[in-house]
Amino acid sequence: MRETALERDWTKGSIFGNLVSLSWPMMVHEGFYLMSQLVDMIWVGKLGVAHIAGVGIASIIAMVIRSAAMGLTTGTIALVARFVGAGDVRGANRIASQAFVISFVYGAAVTVIAVPFAKPILGLFGLEASVAAEGTAYMRMLLVGTVAMSFWGVGQSIMKASGDPVTPMRVSIFVRCVHIALDPFLIFGWWVFPRMGVSGAALSNIVAQTLGASIFTMVFFNGRTRLRLTLSNFGVDLSIIWRIVKIGIPAGVMSMQRSFGNLMLTWFMVPFGTFAVAAHSLYQKIRQVVFMPSWVLGMGSGVLVGQNLGARQPGRAERTGWAATGLAEGVMFICSVAILLWAESIICLFNPEPGLVEIASVFLRIATAGFLVVGFVGVLQRSIAGAGDTLPPMLISLVMIWAVQLPLAYFLPRVTNLGMYGVGWAIVTGVVMGAVALIIYFRLGRWKHKKV
Repeated sequence: MRETALERDWTKGSIFGNLVSLSWPMMVHEGFYLMSQLVDMIWVGKLGVAHIAGVGIASIIAMVIRSAAMGLTTGTIALVARFVGAGDVRGANRIASQAFVISFVYGAAVTVIAVPFAKPILGLFGLEASVAAEGTAYMRMLLVGTVAMSFWGVGQSIMKASGDPVTPMRVSIFVRCVHIALDPFLIFGWWVFPRMGVSGAALSNIVAQTLGASIFTMVFFNGRTRLRLTLSNFGVDLSIIWRIVKIGIPAGVMSMQRSFGNLMLTWFMVPFGTFAVAAHSLYQKIRQVVFMPSWVLGMGSGVLVGQNLGARQPGRAERTGWAATGLAEGVMFICSVAILLWAESIICLFNPEPGLVEIASVFLRIATAGFLVVGFVGVLQRSIAGAGDTLPPMLISLVMIWAVQLPLAYFLPRVTNLGMYGVGWAIVTGVVMGAVALIIYFRLGRWKHKKV
């Protein structure tokens, strides 16, 4: 009898086949998410350069505030994958239910605490008044939806870790189409909708995440995925919550400091003017798209690493990591060549202002030097985290950003003739050094023996 997709044993069969089968739905899922973010920025770009700059810096600040959620999803993925790989679906269900408890508490806390401080936080950056005003409006609206965002992130992570990447993909396609369709109506006030400007872009995102979180909840309780949640005998289990948090803390710290590092890099661009801030904001958005294949292959590899370790197959787990890295590097090479050839055309999709196009296209071409090794970073970092070994990637990320990128980003524009482009070369240097460190640690193999 042929096994269904939800019954598939991902610890057997072709490593490459399993990797592709698990990753392609994630690629589609993440692709639709990033497409919705790019559509946001394209519509916002029609409002003006100040709006691009405001949304760009507000997005990074919101990411800093929300970044602890990455620790929650990492801890959840590591534990669910390990339990599923060991054949303990009931234990995986217990992990999933407690992850939703944490996500609700976290989301509610962020909304209550962070929303009132949006304007003072933007005021710290010395932005032009128009940029600060647009950034404040966008950030306030975006943070209101943190509970939905948290539920959305945890729900899709649980499904992927259990070996069901297709359901999150289908849900994502639907809700992101809703997001994209709503964008111009809310931003420009088409039809019966009010003109909300950048707040409309944030609201369309909230609507999509709320819809997605609701669908995930129904799917889990209806048992239409590998795991099934129930309120029968449900209770808060502090021991499980601590296991999730213990694994997730280093990943959360890594995500937070990475987001904060990106914020500092943007801060270094402020003295060079609104065009520079807007160009750096567009570079950050485009970088997310370029990084996406590596991060997705890393997610797929992380799930397979966790399940293979649960099935006591460490050698197969390591081969999975290297296979995913090779595939990611091939994609990164193609993306880098495309950017070198068509950087100006890419920027013109957002806004054709000559000053913006000139600065942003140079940033993109500089970035290709780092894109060529980002496959190692994206895949190996998540493969190691998938084993539950989250502390070493956190330490590597800390060194990469705080000991390399930020000092260089501060000094290169001041002690060389690179000007604002010194920030771009600082980013490249940090990525290359991070890739070298992750390759060395992955080859050492200590992550294979991590107990969760």
